[in-house]
Amino acid sequence: MAFAHDAATHAYYDRRADEYDQWYEDRGRFAERDRPGWLDEVAQLVDVVAGLPPARTLDVACGTGYLTRHVRGPLVVGLDQSAAMVARAQERLPDGVALVGDALALPFADGAFERVLTGHFYGHLVPGERERFLAQARRVARAELVVLDTARRDGVPAERWEERVLNDGSRHRVFKRFLTPGELRAELGGEVEVLMDGTWFVAVRARLGG
Repeated sequence: MAFAHDAATHAYYDRRADEYDQWYEDRGRFAERDRPGWLDEVAQLVDVVAGLPPARTLDVACGTGYLTRHVRGPLVVGLDQSAAMVARAQERLPDGVALVGDALALPFADGAFERVLTGHFYGHLVPGERERFLAQARRVARAELVVLDTARRDGVPAERWEERVLNDGSRHRVFKRFLTPGELRAELGGEVEVLMDGTWFVAVRARLGG
C-alpha cells in the first residue's frame, strides 16, 4: 500500500491537473455537492497561508500552486511529483520556483528552508510514508512545519479508500485520512499550534526548534 510512490496515483494527479482547482472553487462536478460553508473556509485557509510570517518556504505537494501563491517570503519553492501540476504552479509563482521532485526524498540540503508547508498531502500518506515525510521535513526546514488538510467530520470515517472520478469519466482509487488537530499534534510532536479547526479544513504549525 502506497501513495507517494504509487504509479497509478501519479498518473491520476497528472491527469487531474487541468481540473484540480475546481475542487477548491466549487466548480464542475463539485458544484453538485452539498458543502455548506465550503467557499468561506477556502477563503479562511487562504488567509491562514497568507498570514504566515515571511520565510524561506518549501511547499511539498504544491499541486497547481493554488495555496503556494499566497506564501510570503524571500524564497518560495513548490515541489510536486506531477509535471503537469508543476507547470501550472510555476505560472502562479513568477518570483518563485516550482520543481518536480520526490516528497519522501527531498532534493535539498539540510536546513535549506525555514519552513516546510504541505497542503492536502499528509492526509493521503500511509504508515511508513508519514514517518519518511516528517523526517525529510525536519531535515530541510529549520523552524517550522505547517500542515493543511481535510478535517474529520461527523459521518465520515477516519480513513478510507475513495473512488475519484475525473471529468473524462476515468475512475481512480486514492487513500484518504480525515484529521483532527489532536491527531496532528500527536503525530507531528513537539510544540504544535492550531491555525484552523473548521468543518472542512484543519491547519497546524509544528515548531521545529530552529
